[in-house]
Amino acid sequence: MEEQTRIKICGLTRLEDIDAVNELKPEYVGFVFAKSRRQITKEHAVTLRRYLDPEIQAVGVFANELPAIVAGYLEEGVIDLAQLHGNESEEYIHSLRFRTGGELIKAFSIKTREDVEKAKKSSADYILLDHGKGGTGESFDWSLIRNMDRPYFLAGGLNAENVEQAILQTHPFAVDISSGVETDGVKDPKKITECIRRIRHV
Repeated sequence: MEEQTRIKICGLTRLEDIDAVNELKPEYVGFVFAKSRRQITKEHAVTLRRYLDPEIQAVGVFANELPAIVAGYLEEGVIDLAQLHGNESEEYIHSLRFRTGGELIKAFSIKTREDVEKAKKSSADYILLDHGKGGTGESFDWSLIRNMDRPYFLAGGLNAENVEQAILQTHPFAVDISSGVETDGVKDPKKITECIRRIRHV
């Protein structure tokens, strides 16, 4: 029997978002600290985290941030995992792991098979495969990752309409959904519910 695909709902900004995920229990939620319309402050993340079900792991999304700053978020328990969305090198990953021992996710923009090969070689605990720099709401060509042989998060343009097909076609470790569960730029509890229901039934 195949293992259940894990779920990450990214870009939470409000206490209402926390209420929705606490009820539905995805394995991960994402707080965005990189420049984005979903960006929140560390202080705001601490508040949201306080209300988050402890069984749900919090992921912090960063882009080209100083390793010491990312390490601080991990060490202080603001987040459980760090997701790196910039041009972070292998040296950066080693440095951060040496400082904290925390689990790391490295995001890669997938446009060609070369991008896939580069992602496979990352020493991060997990890789995240996306279209563009993240948050674009667009998918990439899933056929490029047909032979992926390591755990990865699938991101980019996922929503209730296509997430079942995405899982059946790519068999990811986890799916990462953000704009696909929003209405007018904010998280929509009904869309989150429907998306998670469909993922759990694949």
